[in-house]
Amino acid sequence: MFFQTVLFSLITFITGADSIGSAHKAELLFAGDAMQHQAQLDRAKELGGGKEYDYSDCFTLIAPTVTKADYAVCNLEVPLGGGPDYTGYPCFSAPDSYAEALKDAGFDMMLTANNHCLDRRDKAARRTLKALDRIGLDHIGTYHDAAQRDSLVPFIKDIKGFKIGFLNYTYGTNGILPREGAEIALIDKDRMAKEIALTKKAGAEIIVVAMHWGIEYVLLENGVQRNLADFLVNQGVDLIIGGHPHVIQPMKVVRNEKEGKDVLVVYSLGNFISNMKTADTRGGALVRATIVRDKDGKARFSHADYDTFFSAKPAGGKSNFKIIPSWMPEHIPAGQKAHWEIFDRGAQKIFDRHNVNVPRRHK
Repeated sequence: MFFQTVLFSLITFITGADSIGSAHKAELLFAGDAMQHQAQLDRAKELGGGKEYDYSDCFTLIAPTVTKADYAVCNLEVPLGGGPDYTGYPCFSAPDSYAEALKDAGFDMMLTANNHCLDRRDKAARRTLKALDRIGLDHIGTYHDAAQRDSLVPFIKDIKGFKIGFLNYTYGTNGILPREGAEIALIDKDRMAKEIALTKKAGAEIIVVAMHWGIEYVLLENGVQRNLADFLVNQGVDLIIGGHPHVIQPMKVVRNEKEGKDVLVVYSLGNFISNMKTADTRGGALVRATIVRDKDGKARFSHADYDTFFSAKPAGGKSNFKIIPSWMPEHIPAGQKAHWEIFDRGAQKIFDRHNVNVPRRHK
């Protein structure tokens, strides 16, 4: 760190502080729960001619925003079971082409610690990891076994010169327990504190913890979430990103007074894509967090903003389920505009009332 500080001081002297600030930053993007309900599977199979599963049109409108980020993360809430019998709720299993489409949309990492990761038991949980490796997507949260978890944690990624550590935990797995030794990162304060400390020791400058928590369909965080967020802030975490409720919940920038830094807490990003039907589940939010390097060479979270999007259902012809950014309302199918307006107004109401220093980018 001494030599890094000296280097940045020298560059600042030569080029000026403003250019350093603009050059030495990275933007992380986070999206919520990527689901695959039966109607989504049926439509993808139909568009694929009955043999393949075609998701090529699902993310075309949102892809430029995702791709623009320096690193994009999504919660993969389905095992990649390998077929041939793919299924939706309550026990999910999706084809590899779904994850391939998410990668093509610009995502770099899949979170796999969620309550559906064992829907097809240990075999599919392990196969998911192999499939993501083959596709070329980073992943955290589930492991072939305890030994692999010990070998892969901490996971630290170099993103535009920033060493950023990522961790992922879930509250549970719908009561399904590993029977063959698959390892799931469960929410456990002692284990979390240990892995956060290991991530720091391994050189992470910024630590991101993705939490699968909260109560489904509830638009505000509860006391358990707040308690865990406080715990993570006290452990020195920089970004806390939540999912699971399938609806949005507030985003807040809080202060870690002990370390003198701001911390981003996102309680729930809601659904990314799904076939859920109630108004609050018909869309979700993405959040962009900017990491900067100070003049002394220290990395820190700087600021964040969000946008919303709508998960449109097929509207005839060869259309598929499709993510439509809120700033592109002209693409929303005519018969679904009322659903979009109800979702977006409801989300905006929650964010306006409860967000703290996390504004909307497009208004």
